[in-house]
Amino acid sequence: MHLAIIPARGGSKRIPRKNIKNFCGKPIISYAIEAVKNSKMFSNIVVSTDDLEIKEISLELGAKVPFMRPKDLSDDFIETQPVIKHAIKECLKREFIFDSVCCIYPCVPLITSNDIKKAFEIHKKNQYKYCFPIVEFSPPIQQAFEFNERNHNLSLVSPGFELERTQDLKKTFFDAGQFYWGRKDLWLNKKNMMATGVGLVLPRWRILDIDNLEDWKRAELMYRTIHNTIS
Repeated sequence: MHLAIIPARGGSKRIPRKNIKNFCGKPIISYAIEAVKNSKMFSNIVVSTDDLEIKEISLELGAKVPFMRPKDLSDDFIETQPVIKHAIKECLKREFIFDSVCCIYPCVPLITSNDIKKAFEIHKKNQYKYCFPIVEFSPPIQQAFEFNERNHNLSLVSPGFELERTQDLKKTFFDAGQFYWGRKDLWLNKKNMMATGVGLVLPRWRILDIDNLEDWKRAELMYRTIHNTIS
C-alpha cells in the first residue's frame, strides 16, 4: 500500500482559513480526504499541518495527524517538497509501511479517486517517476503577449508565431496543481519533479485555481454546475 500526505498549513493570507473554509457545504479539505479514501490505495492518510483546528477537522474526516508541522516549514515561501520530506520522515519514525507517496493539495474540490488511480498506473509503468495531472494551455502559449501597464504596449512572448494557425502549433501543458505521485526516495532526495516527471492529461473544465475570494466564488459556481449536470 501507499501513503497519502495532504499539506494544509493554517496561515493562508489571501483567503483566511482557506484549507478548512466551507466550500459548498463542507470544509474544502474534505474533498481531498474523501477522494483518497475512495481510491482504496492508501494504508494511511496523513495531514501535515501546524494548526490545531485543521488537525481536529482532519481527524473528524478520517485522516491521521500523527505529528505537527514545525513553524519553519509553515510560512508563505516554503515549497511542497521539504514539507512532504518532513512528513515521510515522521511517518517512518512511527513505522508506517508504504511504497510510493502521493501528495494531495487540500483545496481541490474537483479531484477524483479515478484520477488518483490512473496517475498511479502511469507512475508504475514509468519506473515510479513522479506523476501528476497536467492541462493543455488554451489558447496556445506561443501566441501569448507581455503587457506594459505603464503605456499599454503589447509584445509577443515568442515572436514568429503570430500568423500560425492555432491547430498547427505544438501543444503545451501546465501543472494542474492537484496531486503528485512519487517514490519515497524521490521525495527524500529532492529529485526535480517537473524535469523528470510524467503526466496525466485532465480536461480544462475540471481544474480550479483558487487564489483569492473571487476565485473561490467562481469555483463554487463551477462545482455546483458540474455536479448538478452530472446528477
